[in-house]
Amino acid sequence: MKAKIAALALSVAAFPALADSADPIKLTLHDWTGQLITTTLMGEVLKAGGHNVEYVQADYIAQFAGLETGDLHVAMEIWETTGREAMDAATATGKVVNLGSTGMDAIEEWWYPAYMKDVCPGLPDWEALNDCASEFATAETAPLGRYLGGPVTWGGFDDERVEALEMDFEVVHAGTDAALFAELESAYQRKAPIVLWVYAPHWAPAKYEGEFVQFPPYSAECYNDPSVGINPNAAYDCGKPTGPIWKVAWAGLSENWPDAAKTVEAFTISNDDMGAMVAAVDLDGKTVDDTVKAWMDANKDTWMGWLK
Repeated sequence: MKAKIAALALSVAAFPALADSADPIKLTLHDWTGQLITTTLMGEVLKAGGHNVEYVQADYIAQFAGLETGDLHVAMEIWETTGREAMDAATATGKVVNLGSTGMDAIEEWWYPAYMKDVCPGLPDWEALNDCASEFATAETAPLGRYLGGPVTWGGFDDERVEALEMDFEVVHAGTDAALFAELESAYQRKAPIVLWVYAPHWAPAKYEGEFVQFPPYSAECYNDPSVGINPNAAYDCGKPTGPIWKVAWAGLSENWPDAAKTVEAFTISNDDMGAMVAAVDLDGKTVDDTVKAWMDANKDTWMGWLK
């Protein structure tokens, strides 16, 4: 995505930024459609409030180094499911602050199409999945089953989970978000075996019939204490956490852009609205810019309220 996104044509006058710096507020962009939408929406609302905005491509986890130094200013999507540990480590320094939930609740877990129950009837239990691992094998992974994970930069501890639970699966990481769901579409049309990383909010759980795998319940101790869980010698022997998608910022945001910081804090959007916008881009071929503009045109009262 280009570093500069054209300003949206809004039918309302821009709100004047009062005590805020004229320097650009740097918002991070990642590699999945929902995050590009969330960040663009936040950036365009800030522009409507008279703020200078710059979009910066950044790695999902590695971005915290830039947030701590103030080289980056706002990250709009830190998922409880995959980013909590990195977020907590950053906020513990006092250089990064949590600006609250985006309003969206996250699920990221192993997922399979419903037709796979015909060959693996014990699903969604993870042990049943493991007993059927050969049904998910590919020429490259046989006799091990293949789990198609997200891009490596997303985190998620899938490799560690497979090892800790002694699963007969090989983790193969998709190169991009688009590649991940293109492979799901291809497999689903052919009713081919597949188990992969699926997340919500997203259009995939609504478009395709299927279920998330049920692993042993997540706990913070499971991730941090090898003695906790069914494998006494390994951490990550459980499923992923679920919970809010957070907004975080450089601690200096409120000092340099106090009005903007309040606007970021006020931002909230629903899973349903986000899922619909992601579908507009990924399924209907609309651009992120046009999708954000359409939402803003239809929800003026909502986003104008963030600027008050």
